[in-house]
Amino acid sequence: MAGDETVWSGLIDALPGHLGERVRVLRDGVRDGAGDADSECVVFWMHHAVRGHENPALDVARLVASELRLPLIVYQGLGGRHRFNSDRHHAFIMEGARDAAAELAGLGVRHVFHLPRDPAAPGPLASLCARAALVVCEDFPAPPFPAWTRALAQKCGRPVWMVDAACVVPMRMVGGEYLRAFKFRNKTGKLFKQRAGREWPAVEAAGVDASGFDVGFEAMDLAAADIAGLIAGCEIDHTVAPVAHTRGGSVAGYERWEAFKAKGLRGYHKRRNRAEIERGELAVSRMSAYLHHGHVSPLRLVREAWGLLKSGSGDGADKFIDELWVWRELAHHLCYLHHEMLERPEIIPDWARSTLHAHRDDPRPLKGWETLVRGRSGHRLWDAAQRSLLAHGELHNNVRMTWGKAIVGWTSGPARAQELLIDLNHRYALDGNNPNSYGGLLWCLGLLDRAFEGVDEPVTGSLRPRPLAEHAGRMDLGRYVRAMREPSWGDGVRVAVVGGGVAGMAAARALADQNAEVVVFDKGRGPGGRMSTRRMEVGGVEHRFDHGAQYFTARDERFGRVVRSWVEDGVCARWEGVIGSVEVSGEIAAKAGNPDRFVGVPGMNAVVRHLTETLGEGGEVRFGVRVGSIAREGRGWAIAGEDGAPLGAFDAVIVALPAAQAAGLLDAAPGLRAAAEGVAIAPCWSAMASFDGPVGCAFDGVFVNVEGSPLSWVARDSSKPGRGHVDGRGDGGGERWVLHAGPAWTEANLEREKEDVAQELLAAFFEAVGAEPAEPLLLAGHRWRYALTEHAVDGGCLFDREGLLAVCGDWCHGGRVEGAWLSGCAAAGRVLGEVVSRSRGG
Repeated sequence: MAGDETVWSGLIDALPGHLGERVRVLRDGVRDGAGDADSECVVFWMHHAVRGHENPALDVARLVASELRLPLIVYQGLGGRHRFNSDRHHAFIMEGARDAAAELAGLGVRHVFHLPRDPAAPGPLASLCARAALVVCEDFPAPPFPAWTRALAQKCGRPVWMVDAACVVPMRMVGGEYLRAFKFRNKTGKLFKQRAGREWPAVEAAGVDASGFDVGFEAMDLAAADIAGLIAGCEIDHTVAPVAHTRGGSVAGYERWEAFKAKGLRGYHKRRNRAEIERGELAVSRMSAYLHHGHVSPLRLVREAWGLLKSGSGDGADKFIDELWVWRELAHHLCYLHHEMLERPEIIPDWARSTLHAHRDDPRPLKGWETLVRGRSGHRLWDAAQRSLLAHGELHNNVRMTWGKAIVGWTSGPARAQELLIDLNHRYALDGNNPNSYGGLLWCLGLLDRAFEGVDEPVTGSLRPRPLAEHAGRMDLGRYVRAMREPSWGDGVRVAVVGGGVAGMAAARALADQNAEVVVFDKGRGPGGRMSTRRMEVGGVEHRFDHGAQYFTARDERFGRVVRSWVEDGVCARWEGVIGSVEVSGEIAAKAGNPDRFVGVPGMNAVVRHLTETLGEGGEVRFGVRVGSIAREGRGWAIAGEDGAPLGAFDAVIVALPAAQAAGLLDAAPGLRAAAEGVAIAPCWSAMASFDGPVGCAFDGVFVNVEGSPLSWVARDSSKPGRGHVDGRGDGGGERWVLHAGPAWTEANLEREKEDVAQELLAAFFEAVGAEPAEPLLLAGHRWRYALTEHAVDGGCLFDREGLLAVCGDWCHGGRVEGAWLSGCAAAGRVLGEVVSRSRGG
């Protein structure tokens, strides 16, 4: 494999035939016999062939590194930039990486793993590849990896080879485009049969010792890593928990395969479409997640199933091979040819787009993202299927087709249906973002299918119909629904959440979505907390004020997608108010760079009310209950009210209160109590004023930055959506204003009478906005003793792992409404991660 001025691609010819046929050159280069002078290593970027056996990409990298006498570095990382990153996907990937690292170590191959906490931080892969003589990548055709690989090749400037490690018949050998399964079967049948029964040759490669090679970053020791703890520190979606019954890695993958091969394969052709059959009965292999991440080798699975078929195993093995070969590799080939179009409407065939366009104005029940995500469509089969994704990370393939077809009928058009199909599947399924996912999801929109003659249904036209009612009628629906309502870890877990504000309800919903039993205790008469809406009556007229949180922003995408769904469902709306600031000069100037501001509709408490009302079957909220103590009782917790009356026994507790109040309940966890006691939260005096006419201020909200003024913020509450007339004024042409004092002034005047405080804030208001004083119809004050976090706790939440006790709130995550949401999600994630770990005996 040596030669002066040899083009890199020429090395492919010297590879063994079973490897050379799998390689294509993404970026070529010229080398001399010793390699480039600045070449230090060979790099294999491993991401979807995460194993040390029967791995074509690894074998190519080992042979080339041996020939060049350079160390081989196998790089694997979780940069956090993938749009569907979550605890579920991170855990499965890291569990697989742990097995792969151990296997590679046994081969004398160095594996390095990188896990940054900040997804925006630049990763080390490009700089490592810039030092390589050759970069070997998997030819994985599903987005975003083709684009990421091209970008890597351009950035590192080194030769880059792509190796097909996923298909029995290499994608590059198929040629042409095949959009029907029978055509693909006919085209590839001979190539498949030539390869299906082959033993995979072991590679003999004398590798250079890479143990002392400086990779440029501190690689993680996966064998000793606390995976759940590391995941908790990542900026990812913590509401999507790991799946207890599906551990990642080659060991778990092959255990499942051996069980299915022994007990399920023979009857696969008869039982594979019965989604209600319990997992332990092995009606299907449930290997898709392991195949997607490459924890098991598809070459081995095909070879062993082929052997059983040839030995007389019968129709079960034949049908399994057909699914694993024809449908799986057809989808890979589709993505190989059209990876840039998979998420664009143009990928849908002309006939399907035409029939959907013809029915674009047909009436249909539109269902929002959050309604669908949480399985609340109102159709038992569909909701159970979605709960299978949400809580179990998988969806039976036969049900997936009916599930997907229903979404087409609940959206405004094919583009939105395509977007939702991809989001709902990839976000929750452990096999999401796979070529097979795209094939199956786009089949729902007509791809890889044909128009049905004589069929012209409302909305879906001549698409193949899959009615929910018909599918439900041919299965034991009750059994399926019950199974999907069970948590993935088996035995139920009962969790108490103390505090029903945004943080507490975010945690409660995340837990309930994973089928945990949740009870929320809140001292208030109804939902709200600092997002409460105050109602007061004067002369038979009700006046409403958002006297706490005035609005919220969504800078973090994890919160942003939820807020967009709330807007879609009418729970909240953008506040288009004109915002200004008044400085020392006394003149109000428009504030530059205003972010989108959102408010609940018709009041801020609508958001928390929505969270309460959609908690789900496994959740309960008890208002008007003040928790007085949380004490250890065996391995769990006993909660009592202020009067000492017992409120119940729980396996885990999440305290979602202001830091000072939380500290008072944490005697059983001294470390958490000390952390909460160290948080300073400033108070805030608030005044509410209602006027029968306009005040004379051109701005709807003003930040007051005038030295000596008691105020920090004033807002025309009646200008917010759903509060009054479209002209921005309140009922009857009046206006309602909320006035917030600054923390220093509030602290100095904390114990004054609220009537006196309200009068002083009102006078300061007129002065700040330059308006003539007017007598309000109503004036009231309210003291928020815990309002503004001065220094938030780092880490999202506090957690006692041994006791399954978490503490959360905006003071744990930046001090805003968004921070409260993210903190509640983080707390739920810590509890769920530990519950899953314990259920596995970890």
